Parts: sequence; C-alpha cells; structure tokens
Amino acid sequence: MRWALTRRSISKPDEIAYYLAYAPLHVTVQELVRVAGARWAIEECFQAAKNECGLDQYEVRRYTGWYRHITLAMLAHAFLAATAHQTREKGRIG
Repeated sequence: MRWALTRRSISKPDEIAYYLAYAPLHVTVQELVRVAGARWAIEECFQAAKNECGLDQYEVRRYTGWYRHITLAMLAHAFLAATAHQTREKGRIG
C-alpha cells in the first residue's frame, strides 16, 4: 500500500514534514511515524561517517573497490562509535 504521512515537529509546531511511504496494509500509523523519525538518526550517522571516516572520499571505477571502501569506512565508524560509547559509560560509572 502507499501511504501519505504528515508529521509535525514537537519543538517547532509550524514545521511540517511530508513522507510518501510504501508499506503493507497491516502496518500501524505508530510504526510509520517511528520509521520516519528514525530517518534523522540515520542521516546523522551517515554525516558523521563522512566527516570522521571519509565515507564520501572514494574515487573508484569498479564495484569491488567501492564496496571495500564503504565497508571499511563503516567499520571504522562503528569502531569509533563503540569506543565513544564505552568512554561515556566509564565516565558515568567511575
């Protein structure tokens, strides 16, 4: 099914986002809103990977080279995120 979703910002009520979604008929509105809200966290993650790990710094001509670069950049970003999380947790406990 095709869905049209309109989402208003809680912090800025005059700000409205519009989404076109494709989902099965049994999907609830709450689930669509949850997925639409996850978009921002995903975009922030990709932006951080671009800034910190060079996710967008590839100049390749073949799929294999592109795949290797993206895989290594995302692995480096996952390592940095996990290390940062562990450091924050140690700071709270200790």
